[in-house]
Amino acid sequence: MINHKKYLGFDTSNYTTSSAVVTDDGAVNSKIVLSVKQGEKGLRQSDAVFQHTVNLPKVIDNIDASGLTAIGVSVRPRNVEGSYMPCFLVGEAAAVTASKTAAVPLYKTSHQVGHILAALYSCKHLELIEKPFIAFHLSGGTTEAILVTPGGDEIIKTQCIAKTLDLNAGQAVDRTGVMLGMKFPCGGELDSLSVKCDTKFNIRTSLKGLDCSLSGVENKVKAMIEKGCEKEDAAKFVMDYISKTVLDMTDRIIEEYGVMPVVFSGGVSGSEILRKSMKSKYSCYFPEKEYGCDNASGVAVFAKLKSELCKY
Repeated sequence: MINHKKYLGFDTSNYTTSSAVVTDDGAVNSKIVLSVKQGEKGLRQSDAVFQHTVNLPKVIDNIDASGLTAIGVSVRPRNVEGSYMPCFLVGEAAAVTASKTAAVPLYKTSHQVGHILAALYSCKHLELIEKPFIAFHLSGGTTEAILVTPGGDEIIKTQCIAKTLDLNAGQAVDRTGVMLGMKFPCGGELDSLSVKCDTKFNIRTSLKGLDCSLSGVENKVKAMIEKGCEKEDAAKFVMDYISKTVLDMTDRIIEEYGVMPVVFSGGVSGSEILRKSMKSKYSCYFPEKEYGCDNASGVAVFAKLKSELCKY
């Protein structure tokens, strides 16, 4: 009888409660997006912690967590000193309890590593962890370009080499969506709106070295909306601006670090405009949208890779 191995992952990020199971047959994701009141642009950590506590039993109820081999969990935003957010404590508590109850190993990593591994898993290119590559993490909480290298016990090492100096890409998207009357988070709805617009905008990005500034886009789109522009125009302007910024950052990164694969993760990576822009010039890997947004499959994959590493 074949013994199928099963890996469980937990991720309680600032806006999504998620759990996933990864086996040789694929991954099953279960998640609930945290509720944000109409017109508001985010959540306090205390509210996020409360919602995660309520949501975790529901997401676990949607997956088969029997017969586990190992468990993975994200316990911090990034693998750097001082990286901390209270919301990750909820997932860590659940993972520790599950590990002790099932008597299986528990492996801890960061939300960012989970994003990168989920993207590689979705693209079916996990072999990239064996060599250096660039990973863009574009979300409401992060806008960074990461130099990823083989990491031994950590599976991958991450070094931030470029970042936003102010507003995050996901914040620009969500704030625009809220101004247009959308429900937070607004990424999916704004992306759908942006591809309906044929207007060509002359985008001048703001870069300092390898880093970018995105605060200007919020002011510009606010002025556009106040002047009565079409919603589609506002949506496309924001996505064009973000896409051109990422493309310009990539140009400078490749010039400094050399040609290497570019992998995208985070909710903003689902943008059709961004994907088209980047693929027109570079060898890029974009995950399926389910795996680009916050999800726990990457930390489940981390548990799988750690389990395999610990055999030797």
